Amino acid sequence: MIRVAIAGPRGNMGKEAVKMVMMSSNFDLIAVLDSKETMIPFSCPVFTDLDQLITECQPDVLVDLTSPELGMKHTTLALENKVHAVVGTTGFSERDLEKLKNLCEHHQVGCIIAPNFSIGAVLMMKFAEQAARYMSDVEIIEMHHDRKLDAPSGTALKTAEMIGTLREPHQQGHPDEKETHPGARGASLDGIRLHSVRLPGLVAHQQVLFGGNGQLLTLRHDSFNRESFMPGVALCIEEVMKRNTFIYGLEHLID
Repeated sequence: MIRVAIAGPRGNMGKEAVKMVMMSSNFDLIAVLDSKETMIPFSCPVFTDLDQLITECQPDVLVDLTSPELGMKHTTLALENKVHAVVGTTGFSERDLEKLKNLCEHHQVGCIIAPNFSIGAVLMMKFAEQAARYMSDVEIIEMHHDRKLDAPSGTALKTAEMIGTLREPHQQGHPDEKETHPGARGASLDGIRLHSVRLPGLVAHQQVLFGGNGQLLTLRHDSFNRESFMPGVALCIEEVMKRNTFIYGLEHLID
């Protein structure tokens, strides 16, 4: 049985992760890491200090569902103590990712960072990568709840990066187009336009639109609740225990 600790247990994702781990016969929820010691409605130790949690509970895996700043701090400490890490926080810089990769190599411990834990969303990203081989003009529209802090989303950025492995960078639209309102055309990653929508009532949604002469290909994925992410979290917990390397993206675990 895999001994799991969860950071961020009171967030929307954290609550679902706690429930999933507690219901699984393969996992044992041994502790949670939170900013408060009270108001946690489950029967496991609550810590406010990760050093103390690791020393006293000796988890196999830390699942971090907090923020980029805290997530980087927690994951660094976990890897330095040879605790495997599964991270659902987005917003890490390239420098952060390189540091975590080096820590994995140095300490021979696994870390999986997943911009999106939804298996359906990952399949959408892989299909988009395949489509880019044949249709090079593409825009991405990602839609999330209005409490999301980063824009564009980690999923949108990862999708654009995957498309970019098969698409030559180029500007899209009219060569003389002009934004009469700054930002109207969205962000640009090697010419791929990314648009972010933030509205109450949404959870996590994305469309990838490929345009060609006389045709439009639309790939869309919708997560209607955070339970949709839990099969991916469970897969990452199981897979990270088999590895001593750094993995960025759930797509590397799906054939």
